[in-house]
Amino acid sequence: MIKYLLLIAILSGPGCLWADEFSHDGSGYWDVIRKPTPDVFSVCFNHSCQTVETHSITRQEWQRFVVPLKTPSKSAEKERDAIARAIAIMEEIVAPKIGRGQDLGRNLRGFGKTGQMDCIDESTNTTTYLYMLEQAGYLKWHTLIDSSTRFGIFVGMPHTTAVIEDINTHTRYAVDSWFFDNGMPPAIIKLSAWKKGWDPSDTVE
Repeated sequence: MIKYLLLIAILSGPGCLWADEFSHDGSGYWDVIRKPTPDVFSVCFNHSCQTVETHSITRQEWQRFVVPLKTPSKSAEKERDAIARAIAIMEEIVAPKIGRGQDLGRNLRGFGKTGQMDCIDESTNTTTYLYMLEQAGYLKWHTLIDSSTRFGIFVGMPHTTAVIEDINTHTRYAVDSWFFDNGMPPAIIKLSAWKKGWDPSDTVE
């Protein structure tokens, strides 16, 4: 019975290859830059960081990236909305640099396509972008936390996300770009709900 339920979870749930969670303090498997700056940062693609390229952005591109956060948000909720918009902008900026502007949400829609990003790629890149925002002082209500992975019979295949934490309530939020096509705002959902298998079709907030 357990084997049957596990098979259902594998076939029905979102998934990526199993990997340790990405840590912005220096741990993790991938050859990515741990302290990225606009002048030098890594971008992962081709599933589970099989390809890692080093890139930079111009001053004009940086200014475009931070536009949603230039005016300090009046609440943590509004800052999360601004973070989502900023991440979407950064994906649009980076895509032409790696020649991968057609990354499709989830795995199966883009399966086998060169440059497709799975959740390991997405969570690693999102963590990189969030790190740069935090270091530049644009996160007033949140702090960056190491990425998190969910796995189990009732939540499907392993799935990894970037994570931020509300500095006042200490509530943690998944910042998950994997569900959507390149350049769309990531889902920012309470990590506790995300851990239970949250999907964009759900109404949990």
